Formats: sequence, structure tokens, C-alpha cells
Amino acid sequence: MIDKIKWLGHASIRIEADKIIYIDPWKLKDGPPADIILVTHEHYDHFSPDDIGKIRKDDTVIVAPPEVARRFSGGGVRALKPGETTTVYGVKVEAAPAYNIDKAFHPREKGWLGFVVTVADTTVYFSGDTDVIPEMKDIRADIWILPIGGTYTMTAEEASRIVNEVRPKTVVPIHWGDLVGSREDAEKFKGLCEATVVIKEVTS
Repeated sequence: MIDKIKWLGHASIRIEADKIIYIDPWKLKDGPPADIILVTHEHYDHFSPDDIGKIRKDDTVIVAPPEVARRFSGGGVRALKPGETTTVYGVKVEAAPAYNIDKAFHPREKGWLGFVVTVADTTVYFSGDTDVIPEMKDIRADIWILPIGGTYTMTAEEASRIVNEVRPKTVVPIHWGDLVGSREDAEKFKGLCEATVVIKEVTS
């Protein structure tokens, strides 16, 4: 499954499984149309209507927090709050909380999201823009995708500590190489983690 996860830069991911799943598409260059689009929150580098328009089909299903979901017209839009679950084209999508502990960029009361996606027999946790939060200790997923750039989210060191506590099988660091964070942060994260860390190159 790890080979089916494509990093599109910054905090944007495409999962190329039986269904094509995009998470927070932004600055898209190319790529197949989406069956499912997941949006974590309303910040411009995560919720980009222009990029969504490039990959949205008539039957694409969009899953997002309520404040984002209501900005779409037409059908195929589902609003989720933390703790809620939906199934789209056989793909289970669980909404996890995502928020900052000691900064104001992503307030808990906004109800913004991470996602746990079950594709075939593999679970993938995409944390969204978040610090290390208590709820992470209860998340069980084979693959974790975490921000490590700091400033708006957890740092490489902070992310490594929760990984070493929960021990997912594989971890992919994102949220580096554009607005914040560097390859040095990703390499530092890899060196600190006891799990397998896969540093992805950007795919178009």
C-alpha cells in the first residue's frame, strides 16, 4: 500500500487504490480524476476550490468538516465531525480530531479533521494540521502520515515521540518543503523514529 500513496507536495496526498482518493489537494500539476476527496480544514493550502475543480467528477464524493462542506454546490458532499464515520465506495472514512495545543492556528473548537481511511485491508491515518494531541494514542493504523514542519503543526521531534509511543508500522512525513519545513526536518524525523519512515519525493 505504501507505493500507492503519492505525495503531491506540502500536505497533499493521493492514494491510488481501487478508488482514487485525494487528501487536501493543492497546487496540482496533473493526475487522475478523484473518486473521493477528503478536506481537513478551510485554510487555503488545504482547501483549494480551484484544485478540487480540476479533479472533481460528477460522481466524486467530497468529505469535509461542516464549514467546508457547505461551500460546495451539488450532490456528493458529506460533512463529518471528529468521531464520525462514513463509507464511500467501499472505503471507510473516520474523522479524527486535529488541533493545536499551544498555538492558535488550528483551534480545537473549530472541529477540523484528520482522517483514518481503510483501503482494502490497510488503514491509513492522515493527521491533518495538528500538534501531538491525546486522541492520537487511541489511533490504530498501519500507515501514519504526519506533518513535521513545525510552526503551524508539530515538529519533527514532537512527531517522533508519538510515533515511538504508538508504533505504527510505517510513517510518511509531510508538511515540509513548501511553506514550512525542509528535507532536513524529514531526515531528522526519520532518524528519531523507531518505526519505518518513508520520505516521499513529490509526484505530479
